[in-house]
Amino acid sequence: MEKVFIIAEAGVNHNGDLALAKRLVDVASEAKVDAIKFQTFKSEELVSNHAQKAPYQKQVTNKDETQLEMLKRLELGEEDYKELISYCVQKKILFLSTPFDLPSIRFLEEVGMEIYKIPSGEITNLPYLREIGRLRKKIILSTGMSTIDEINQCIEVLYNQGSKDITLLHCNTEYPTPMKDVNLNAMLTLRNKFQLQVGYSDHTLGIEVPIAAVALGAKVIEKHITLDKTMEGPDHKASIEPQELKDMVVAIRNIEMALGNGEKVPSSSETKNIAVARKSIVAARPINLGERLTEENLNVKRPGNGISPMKWDEVIGRKALRNYEKDELIEDE
Repeated sequence: MEKVFIIAEAGVNHNGDLALAKRLVDVASEAKVDAIKFQTFKSEELVSNHAQKAPYQKQVTNKDETQLEMLKRLELGEEDYKELISYCVQKKILFLSTPFDLPSIRFLEEVGMEIYKIPSGEITNLPYLREIGRLRKKIILSTGMSTIDEINQCIEVLYNQGSKDITLLHCNTEYPTPMKDVNLNAMLTLRNKFQLQVGYSDHTLGIEVPIAAVALGAKVIEKHITLDKTMEGPDHKASIEPQELKDMVVAIRNIEMALGNGEKVPSSSETKNIAVARKSIVAARPINLGERLTEENLNVKRPGNGISPMKWDEVIGRKALRNYEKDELIEDE
């Protein structure tokens, strides 16, 4: 079974500091996730001067600044990303980054991006979708804020450009997401509707929801990480710290191991318990050679290494092949 692909979402939790971004790579590498993902954008290409911040962003950052001003503080340059890519190679972890504008898509293609992550906010951006679709790379598509029709239109655009390897991530874009709004079963709706691999991008507090998503069949998990939830910035509060990330990875690997292959047979570890836990047909009292075996002189008790009680009707009426003491296993013919 293919293992769950775990993405540590660094996002903009580096606060525009390359050294901090490298520390997040260290955290992701130590936790043994499959990839660390950043966000690549050019602020002026992403938002206008009039764009306001999301309500959750206003709560955790300077509420008087515009979204553009906030993003400028969080932006890394192309040379920074090149250095991060080299650092990820050194740390043996896959570098990913979500592009938020056309120039960023082209830059990431130049540096050899293997998988393109389309964020929830770009699912209705036709020029953007066409630009990524024509690259014909593997795509992970977050579906926060989206309807089935919008997701269907997005997939059609990508298909028409030649991109067919798409994983859909169920997602809620509220930071943090209230438990009542998670709706994990919608992930299964996406899988059934589109017949594509699915996963889950999580913005809840804690780690239990992504673990539950794996139990439901998620093949990709994405979770925001931070060095410290109390740091200043829009996404730190809804992120998990290094030890939580390690705990989540261990739990996910345990769950996917526990899911198994679905074949219902005794496992290798439990076969030794069959004789101990099951029962056999035994003598209820002393029985003499040649005596008829009846419901009165037979009983069913452990251990289970004799005649199975499922053969009760076959044994009743036979003649004893020898003398039996009480509780002795009845021998088969």
